Amino acid sequence: MRQSLLLPEAAAFAGDFEQADTSWQRAVSALSLKDTVHAYPKPISCPSGAPLQARSLWIGKPDAYRVLVVLSGVHGIEGAVGSAVQLDLLQAFDAQRWELPSNWAILLVHALNPWGYAWNRRCDEHGVDLNRNGINFIQPPPANPHYAELVPSLRLRHRDERQAALAAARQTLGDQAYEIGISGGQYTDPNGPFFGGHEPAFGRLLSEELIAHYALAKRHVVCLDVHSGLGPYAYAELICDHPSGSEGLATAAQLFGDALAHPASGTSSSVPKWGLLDDVWHAALGRASCYVTLEFGTLGTESLFAVLLDDAAIWAAGCPDKATRTVQAQAMRAHFVPADPYWQARVLWQSRLVIHQVIGDTPWG
Repeated sequence: MRQSLLLPEAAAFAGDFEQADTSWQRAVSALSLKDTVHAYPKPISCPSGAPLQARSLWIGKPDAYRVLVVLSGVHGIEGAVGSAVQLDLLQAFDAQRWELPSNWAILLVHALNPWGYAWNRRCDEHGVDLNRNGINFIQPPPANPHYAELVPSLRLRHRDERQAALAAARQTLGDQAYEIGISGGQYTDPNGPFFGGHEPAFGRLLSEELIAHYALAKRHVVCLDVHSGLGPYAYAELICDHPSGSEGLATAAQLFGDALAHPASGTSSSVPKWGLLDDVWHAALGRASCYVTLEFGTLGTESLFAVLLDDAAIWAAGCPDKATRTVQAQAMRAHFVPADPYWQARVLWQSRLVIHQVIGDTPWG
C-alpha cells in the first residue's frame, strides 16, 4: 500500500498537553537547544497530577535584530494546533530541510495558558479568556451592554432551547452586534464565556516577562499567535488588530498583502474585541513590529458558541467528574482540533507558507 504524504504531517498533533510537551522537549533536545529553553511553572497540575508549565525556546543568534515569535495556547485547547506548528518547524530544522537566515532568530512559546490546554478548556483555571485580559485594569473595564441582554439566553442549559433563544436575539440585534455581545469580551460574569478577568492572568504576565527577558522592544518583531476554531474549515486567516494607520498594520500589510484581514475594517471573520493579548504586545514592542493572529477555521461560529456555552455550563458549578470531563473534552477537541488528517496537514502547510512570508525565501523541503 502506498504511504500517504499526509500521515507524517498529522503525526505532529499530540493527543494531549503532556504528550505535546514531551514531544516538544524531545525535538528541542535533538537540536541541542536545551540551553536556550526556559520553563515557567504554574502552581497547579494536569488532570493526571503532573506539573504544568509554559516553555520558551530561542533559536538563532542571541543578538539577532529580527525575531519571529510563535505563540501557542493563548486559548488553552487551541494550543494543540500551535504546538503542532512549532513541532513541525523544529522537525524541519532537525532534518536540515530549513535554514534560519543569520539576521533572524525565532522565539517559540509553548502554551501561554497551559492549564486550559491540559484540561481541554479555552479559558484558564479562573475562567479567564487570556485574549480578553489585555485591558488596563487600573481603569474601569469596557462595558458590553449586549452581553447583559444575552445572559438569560446564554444560561439556558439545554442546547436546542438555548440556540433557539440566541437565534431570536441575533435577528433582533443583527449579526455583528450579536457576535460582539457574545464574544467581544465581558468583565462581569466569571462563569460566562469570553470573561476577561479582574486582574492580569498568568499568560499576560508571562508575555510581559518574555518581552523583557528577550529585549524584544529593541528588536524588529513579527509575532504569530496561532489559534483555531473561527472561520471556514481548514482556511488560514491572518488577522491583524493593529489600529488603522499604524506602523504595525503597515508592516503586516507589507508582509502579507491582500491576505491580511483587519477586523476594524470589516475584512475579517473576527469581529472587533476588547482586551486582546495583541494590545499587550503592541504597547511593549517597537512601532514597526507587528502582531498577527494565525487563525485556522474549523466548524463555524455557531458551533464555536455552542461548544463554549456547553463547556461554561458544565464548569459553572466547579470541576466536573472525570466522565463528564471526558465527554466535554471530546466535544471541545472536535471543534478546535479536528482529527481529520487533511485538516491537520493543511494547517501545517499553510503555517509553513506564512513563516516563509515573514522570514523570506529560504529552503524548506
